[in-house]
Amino acid sequence: MAAFPVPGSRRRIRRTHVIAAWCAMTLCTAAAAPATADGDTTATTATARPTIVLVHGAFADASSWNGVVERLQHRGYTVIAPANPLRGLYSDSTYIASVLDSIKGPIVLVGHSYGGAVISSAAAGNPRVKSLVYVSALMPDVGESGMSLATRFPSELGTATKSVPYRTGDGGGTDLYLKPDRLRQVFAADLPESTTKLLAVTQRPAATTAFSEKARTAAWKHIPSWFLVAKQDRTINPDQERFEAKRAGSHTVEIDSSHVAMIAHPEAVTGLVLQAATAADAGRPVPAATGSAPDAPAETALTGIASASLFAGAGAVLLGRRLRRPGP
Repeated sequence: MAAFPVPGSRRRIRRTHVIAAWCAMTLCTAAAAPATADGDTTATTATARPTIVLVHGAFADASSWNGVVERLQHRGYTVIAPANPLRGLYSDSTYIASVLDSIKGPIVLVGHSYGGAVISSAAAGNPRVKSLVYVSALMPDVGESGMSLATRFPSELGTATKSVPYRTGDGGGTDLYLKPDRLRQVFAADLPESTTKLLAVTQRPAATTAFSEKARTAAWKHIPSWFLVAKQDRTINPDQERFEAKRAGSHTVEIDSSHVAMIAHPEAVTGLVLQAATAADAGRPVPAATGSAPDAPAETALTGIASASLFAGAGAVLLGRRLRRPGP
C-alpha cells in the first residue's frame, strides 16, 4: 500500500520547495548584478553616446550650426555649440578646452573654418575626445598658422576683409570683418541673398591673432578625424582642405558647397558628424553614475550565473533527499 504523507509532512514539503526556489532566485540575481567598488549592485551596463560639441569659425556665431543641431537632437544626441571668442588661437583653444572639461563622457568635437584650428589645440591631451570633425576648416600642424597655410594655398578671403582697430581694458588690437558687398560671393554663394545680408550685419569679427598665432599642438595626429571639403569654397582654398585631410589621414567627403556648408547643406554635414559619432559610440561601456568600477566582462557574469545555478541546484537536491528520509 502506498504511504501518504501526514498533513504536517505536506506543510514541510511545501515550505521546503519555497525555500529552494527562493535560494535559486536569490543566488542567480546576486551573480547577475554587476558589482561596484563599494559593494553596490545598482550599476548598469551602458554605452554612452558621445556629446557633440560644435565650434564655429570667424565671421559667424553658434547659430550657424542650427540646422545641424536640430538634426542631431532629432537623433537623440546631446549637442553643445559654445561661443568661440575669436580673440586668438591660444586663448580661444584654452576657452574651448575648459568647455570640454565640463562634459562627462565621450566627446565628438567639430570645427568649422577657423574653428578647426581651435579644436586641433583644444582636444590635445583630453582622452574623452574620441573623434574630430573638420568642416571646410583650418587644420594646422605644429608651427603652422592660418596665415601661413593661406600663403601656400591662396583664396579670395584676403580681398574680402577689412581691418578695424578695437580697444579693451587691457589694450587693443585689430579685428577683421568681411566686407558686406563681398560676403555672399566669398563666404556663402549658395545661400539666398536675403540670408547673406543678415549674415553681413550679424557677423562676429575675428582678431588678427586668430590667424597669425602658430599652432603649438595638433590633436588630429592622435585622434581619428573626418573632413568635409567644400568644393566651391572661396574663403579657404579647397586644395588646402584636401591637403590637410590627406595629411591627417582623415575620412573625407567632398560636396558642392560654399564655405558655410553647415548652413547650406546641414544634412550632409550632419551625416559626416554621425559617422564620427558612431565610431566614437561603438563598444565603450561606462560605469554607472554612482562612481562604480567598470563592469565585468560578459563571460565573467555568465560564469557567475552558472555557478549560482549549480549551487542552487545542489541545494535543492539535498533538500529533496532529506524529504525522502522516513519521518520520526
